[in-house]
Amino acid sequence: MTILVTGGAGYIGSHMVHMLADAGERVVVLDNLSTGFEWSMPKGVPLVIGETGDQSRVAALIAEHQVDAIIHFAASIVVPDSVRDPLGYYRNNTMNSRALLEVAVNSGVRQFIFSSTAAVYGNPEKSPVGEDATLAPMSPYGSSKLMTEVMLKDVGVAYGMKYVILRYFNVAGADPALRTGQSTLGATHLIKVAVEAALGMRAKLDIYGTDYNTPDGTCVRDYIHVMDLANAHMAALTHLRGGGDSATFNCGYGHGYSVLEVVEAVKRVSGRDFHVELGPRRPGDPAMIVADSARIRAQLGWTPRFDDLDLIVEHAFAWERQLANLRKDARAVGRHT
Repeated sequence: MTILVTGGAGYIGSHMVHMLADAGERVVVLDNLSTGFEWSMPKGVPLVIGETGDQSRVAALIAEHQVDAIIHFAASIVVPDSVRDPLGYYRNNTMNSRALLEVAVNSGVRQFIFSSTAAVYGNPEKSPVGEDATLAPMSPYGSSKLMTEVMLKDVGVAYGMKYVILRYFNVAGADPALRTGQSTLGATHLIKVAVEAALGMRAKLDIYGTDYNTPDGTCVRDYIHVMDLANAHMAALTHLRGGGDSATFNCGYGHGYSVLEVVEAVKRVSGRDFHVELGPRRPGDPAMIVADSARIRAQLGWTPRFDDLDLIVEHAFAWERQLANLRKDARAVGRHT
C-alpha cells in the first residue's frame, strides 16, 4: 500500500518524503508547487502536480496508487498574510482540507495524519502549553487549521477514520545530508531570514516587537528541528498502523528561545554580523509559546535527536549556502528553482 503526502515538495513535506523513502515506504506526492520544488523529491517518488481540492484528481490518484494513508501538509502558513487575506487562507487550508477528507472517506482511506500548528492556542495563559489548553487562535491561519482539526475529529467519529493531529511549534533546520531544506523565496521563518541576512542575501533582519512580557522583550518560541518533526510523523504512522487510537500531539522540545537569542545564535554559528532593525509588533503574534511535549514522548516514544539551537542553525546555514549554489547552477542552465 502507499502513503499520499500532500504538499510533499515543500519544506517540511520534502523531509517527510525523504524519510519515508529511506524507510522503504511506497510514497506518492501531491503538490501544486506554489512553494515546493520538484527537485526536492527523492528519485523514484512520483510527483503529481495538482490541488488537494481537486476531488476527481485526488480520487483517481488514491485508486491508482492504492493509497491507504494520507499525511496532509499542503497549506498556506504565513500568519501576517492570513490577516491580510483571511478568505484565501480559509479556502486553501480549510475548504481544500474538507474536500480532501471527503475523498479520503469515500475512497476507504483509514489513516490520516494532519499538519496542524501551535497557532491554535493563540496566546496561551501558561507555558509550556499542553494539548488540552484552551484553543483561541489569534489569526485566520490558526483558525483555518483549527477548523480542519474539528472536521477531522468529526470525520473520525462518523466514519471510523483514525487520525493523528500534530501541532507544530517553530520548525527550522534542514536535512543534515543537505538533500532538502527551506527553499521558498521570501520565506518568513526567523532562522532562515537570519541566515540569509548573515550570508548577505538580505540587507537587514527586522524584529517585530520589543515590548512583550518576556525576559528581553522579544517573542519566545519553541524551535524544533525539521528532522525531529518528520520523525514524529513516522512515530504517528507506526501508532496508527498498530491500531492506535486517534490522538493530538504537540511537536516541540519544551523550551524556547527569544528572537534576540536566535539572532545571536545565528551570528555565533555563522561567524558573521548583520544589521538588525527593531520595529513594532505584528498582528497575530503571541508573546510566548512553548510546547508541553510530554504526551508525544510518552505515548509515541518520540525522542528528539537535534534538540540544540546551534545545531539547528548550523544545518540551516549549511543548507542556505548549498541552496545559493543550486540557484546559481539553475540560472546557468535556465532552470527555475
